[in-house]
Amino acid sequence: MPKHSFAGLLLLCAASVWAAIPRAPAGAPGPYDAKAWRADWPGCPWENGVSEGRLSVVSRPAGNRWRVDYAPGHIGPSEGGAAWNQSFEGRDDVVLSYVVRFSADFDWRRGGKLPGLGGGPGKTTGGRRADGINGFSVRPMWRADGRMEAYAYHAGQTKDYGDSFSLPKTFQLPRDQDVNIRLRVRLNHPDRADGLLELKVSYDNTSAEVTVQTMVWRKAATLRADKLLFETFHGGSDLSWAPARPCHAEFGDLRLE
Repeated sequence: MPKHSFAGLLLLCAASVWAAIPRAPAGAPGPYDAKAWRADWPGCPWENGVSEGRLSVVSRPAGNRWRVDYAPGHIGPSEGGAAWNQSFEGRDDVVLSYVVRFSADFDWRRGGKLPGLGGGPGKTTGGRRADGINGFSVRPMWRADGRMEAYAYHAGQTKDYGDSFSLPKTFQLPRDQDVNIRLRVRLNHPDRADGLLELKVSYDNTSAEVTVQTMVWRKAATLRADKLLFETFHGGSDLSWAPARPCHAEFGDLRLE
């Protein structure tokens, strides 16, 4: 049996933590069916959008990407986008990064969700309020005219739906151009409001960010960041959020640190 240094063992453990998170789809360009999805995301108990045919694989110079098609006139992942959650070993500090590219005809409408992070035993999205024990979630969100924010369900929220933490209003997302997303969550001490939320968005020579250092993500030390929320769809709670025309987005170079 090979011997490893203590530092080497730590690296091996870290690698195993993220092993279930693919950086890109493994298959050839073309339709992305349930078989390909299960191979890339082993252990995911459910999905929206794959079985319905709204995902495919596209090739870019830097590698393959997932393409998600958004259905005109629909909101939410079950009818208009895609969603699945991949668990990973719990951590108190985690960074998710990826590249997204919105189609040249992308319809921002009123807004929609992008992949983010979560934790805990419960599902804290869609109006299911976080209480510091059942879980938390945070997802980047595009808004009308390509504005951008972090949308979070956290123990400090005062209403059923999540809170918005907006990037500067001068920042706008581009269409038909690679955009880099970097989302960091550092959980708070259970008795303090010292958690971190950090969202950085950049393309070409343009960048913007929002940082909040007083988040209350949890009220118990057992609650940790342990889920990648691959969720993207228009909405919103009613059809005023739905896209009026077909559009799509690409996702690739997915990383957890």
